[in-house]
Amino acid sequence: MTRALGVCYYPEHWPEDVWEQDASDMVKAGLTWVRIGEFAWARMEPTPGDIQLDWLDRSIAILGKAGLKVVLGTPTATPPRWMADKHPDMFAVDENGHVRGFGSRRHYCFSHQGFRAESRRITEILAKRYGNNPHVAAWQTDNEYGCHDTTLSYSDAAKDAFQDWLAQKYQSTAALNRAWGNVFWSMDYDEFDQIGLPNLTVTEPNPSHALAFRRFSSDQVVAFNREQAQIIKAHSDAPLIHNYMGRITDFDHYDVGADLDIASWDSYPLGFLEDRMEDGDAHKRAYAQQGDPDLQAFHHDLYRAVGKGRWWIMEQQPGPVNWAPVNPAPLPGMCRLWAWEAFAHGAEAVCYFRWRQAPFAQEQMHAGLLRSDREPAPALAEAAQVARELTQIPDCGTTNASVGLVFDYASAWAWEVQPQGTGFDYFRIVFETYRALRKLGLDIDILPPNCADLTAYKLVLAPGLLALSDDLKNALTAFNGVAVIGPRANSKTEELTIPTPLPPNLPKLDLTITRSETFRADMDRPLQGSGHIRHWLDHVDTNAPVLEHTKAGDPVLIGNGPIRYLAGWLDETALDRVLTNICAEQQIETTPVQDGLRIRRTDTHVFAFNYGLETATFQGQDIPSAGVYWAPK
Repeated sequence: MTRALGVCYYPEHWPEDVWEQDASDMVKAGLTWVRIGEFAWARMEPTPGDIQLDWLDRSIAILGKAGLKVVLGTPTATPPRWMADKHPDMFAVDENGHVRGFGSRRHYCFSHQGFRAESRRITEILAKRYGNNPHVAAWQTDNEYGCHDTTLSYSDAAKDAFQDWLAQKYQSTAALNRAWGNVFWSMDYDEFDQIGLPNLTVTEPNPSHALAFRRFSSDQVVAFNREQAQIIKAHSDAPLIHNYMGRITDFDHYDVGADLDIASWDSYPLGFLEDRMEDGDAHKRAYAQQGDPDLQAFHHDLYRAVGKGRWWIMEQQPGPVNWAPVNPAPLPGMCRLWAWEAFAHGAEAVCYFRWRQAPFAQEQMHAGLLRSDREPAPALAEAAQVARELTQIPDCGTTNASVGLVFDYASAWAWEVQPQGTGFDYFRIVFETYRALRKLGLDIDILPPNCADLTAYKLVLAPGLLALSDDLKNALTAFNGVAVIGPRANSKTEELTIPTPLPPNLPKLDLTITRSETFRADMDRPLQGSGHIRHWLDHVDTNAPVLEHTKAGDPVLIGNGPIRYLAGWLDETALDRVLTNICAEQQIETTPVQDGLRIRRTDTHVFAFNYGLETATFQGQDIPSAGVYWAPK
């Protein structure tokens, strides 16, 4: 695998007479890839039908002549003003009925057929023109699906499309009424066009209705992306990519990725720490200029699964950003560390956002590799250092992990629809499990919910999984390692109703959940061993061995065979103890690490990354704060 660095560039933002110098400077810095075009629709088509691509021809030629490879983005995330005039009902509508109009970006509803046609049209124009261009070495579809809460739309276009989706799925309103339990509160429907969207109701809507709308909304993203992918593939052999985001679960990324060749994501460690994590102030102070030690790695492993083994970072934070609650600068060395950690997790490319800081508009406070006056910003030297180091260390591949962790987007939707308590968040419980495994020095593979083969793993975990797919059930039946399922796993049908037989209905385990409870954040339940249960506890009826109890005697970890059920949400102390014991039982070697230090193994090397503020030690080597260490295995 060839690894490389890249950058995001906006030739339309700068005078044409600087493009050649910019391209030359990129090459001098050791960059290989340049992403362009994803926000330039108004420059490509300033008025309806007036296609102006000569400037794009010239910019691609200049970048290519310098030796750079271009990732060309479809510009559909930023429809021009004339598009809004032509299709005034193309905007998304939020759950309160407010139109989300023109003036920034992502101002479209995935269900609007007029905009979908415009999207296909501009994509085909670009694909025909650049499909065989030797400098266009990859394509990006749109930009950051789901960003700014733009997956769910409550527009008339979405309502019409949802009704059609329901008609195709259920075939009759009688079948839909049975599946949703609409006899409750007299919610039966006689015709599909009676069914509205699950917003603006007096109290909560039927959870089956709400989950169906989430599935529909995800399918709309998939269909929108598929249209672009099919058009591009008809004219180009270059790989297709989309740039996903951090902690965005509004649509099924596995389904989108099925139509693409490479997954990528946009990594902003400092912004995500403040904006998207529940950890307390002490944790956020300790990592304010480094980012959480595990959040980037979690997404690296997730998008490696989404990309079926191939993944990039399309946007890597180079300095302060503009959109978080606070926007500190990274510690010196972090832009290098983030890149190397991505490569250690198998990234093919890491592209910094952006080449030059914009002096205007919404992102003028967002740093680049260059300042707005074209002088170097601090991250440029770190990027150049990584580029030099890439020539020194051989290609190292990725490791074969012994631990698998299931992540499922439908489960995130289900528990948002029906949380049963303010503390239960699907992403959070999966991420906390991942974090605990990383603190034990383990490498982890993220697995999709339809994973059909678990033979590569000694330990598999599936916290909070809505419903076990047939593929996963069959894989668990044949599994020879240890699978820890729960809490709240296989507890509902795909319609978000209680199944019969009662959950969790796991193979090889005699266990029935009789009731579930949630409790206050200040009322954790102590375990007989160290640690506590928080947020959630399933009460069970079982004849299976019980390995962990609360001090009140409630079973918590049930079963000593290959399938075990975890009935409560474990805190950090308890989770560390339970996982340590299972790893020892399964002869999985652990390497507990000090705070802030994280390890990643590849086929040939072991890497260590110090997110902490103090020097850390690994394999007898002192690693300074923001330092990276690697050695042959």
